[in-house]
Amino acid sequence: MTEADQVRKRINELYKKKQESGLTEVEEAERKELHKQFIANFRAGFKQQLDSLVIVDDQGKDVTPDKAKQIQKKKVLR
Repeated sequence: MTEADQVRKRINELYKKKQESGLTEVEEAERKELHKQFIANFRAGFKQQLDSLVIVDDQGKDVTPDKAKQIQKKKVLR
């Protein structure tokens, strides 16, 4: 199980507990920290996907914006 999976699992556990009986202050702080971590991981993964995106028109021509191409070259994706 990856770290992201463990974070998601723990967030879900805390959510269920919150719905059933509420959370202690320590658990609420843990939930907030895990949520921040989850969002940061999500954003990093999403940015990586966008950075590697190539846009092709109907004729098969690469029409990826120059700014995206520059980022891809810096990251040696092109």
